[in-house]
Amino acid sequence: MKTKFSKIIQGCMTWGAWGKQLDATQMIDLMHHCISQGVTTFDHADIYGDYSTEADFGTAFAKANIDRSTIQLISKCGIQYTGKARPENRVKHYEYTSNYIIWSVERSLKLLQTEYLDLLLLHRPSPLMQAEEVQKAIEQLKAAGKILDFGVSNFTPSQTDLITRTSIVTVNQIEFSLTQHSAMHNGSLDHMQINGITPMSWSPLGSIFRDDTPQTQRVKKLLETLTEKYNATEDQLLLAWIMQHPSGVNPVIGTTSKDRITNAVKAIDITLEIQDWFALLIESQGHKVP
Repeated sequence: MKTKFSKIIQGCMTWGAWGKQLDATQMIDLMHHCISQGVTTFDHADIYGDYSTEADFGTAFAKANIDRSTIQLISKCGIQYTGKARPENRVKHYEYTSNYIIWSVERSLKLLQTEYLDLLLLHRPSPLMQAEEVQKAIEQLKAAGKILDFGVSNFTPSQTDLITRTSIVTVNQIEFSLTQHSAMHNGSLDHMQINGITPMSWSPLGSIFRDDTPQTQRVKKLLETLTEKYNATEDQLLLAWIMQHPSGVNPVIGTTSKDRITNAVKAIDITLEIQDWFALLIESQGHKVP
């Protein structure tokens, strides 16, 4: 039985050193706000904040008086980052030996101050990964109750199939948004639907608020009219667009703004008319569909 995650997932990459540098009190406040809005899933990775954000979150969580069974914690492993925390890493690379996966998970558990992860993801595919090595780690971690579910992140269909040859994969966390929608066309989302794998989307708002390009200008112009039609904000419509895909995408939002978290949850109830959905795709592509 697959773990149930909140439809909107709170990404924690920018909570610490790689972003807002929230202190424990601010993190506790934000955790409680997320939970009050029904956002109960918190997404981490070992490398966030140069391997420091899990510890910051864990310190806050231990003081937050939150029932562990009411939230879900996700973390990722495999990327060997070249920051100050691991000076032995001469180059950025990936490691998926069974010993390393187990060590990394145990480290994440210690830092997050929890006894288990609801979901462990392999952060990015490695050309050197061996399904049997991954299997050894996952079987041991599940048997010990240290992880409840297992998945991948940024994996293609064939890379996912390689891992599913020996281990059950329940999630693939990929980049998917209105401005980066290749997953709809390269078979990734089709593959997930066929195999019962839940898609999670990082950077679900795409480049709309980040870049000023012909693409984002076209989309914003249409969004201006649609915000009035649906009585919704631009970010709500962008989230509604990806959630309308039949694969059942769970957006991973990176904001630390309470208002934007609240807005994101309201997007769950928005259903775009089919022609509006395609109109947004057309503006993103810059041409009509075939």
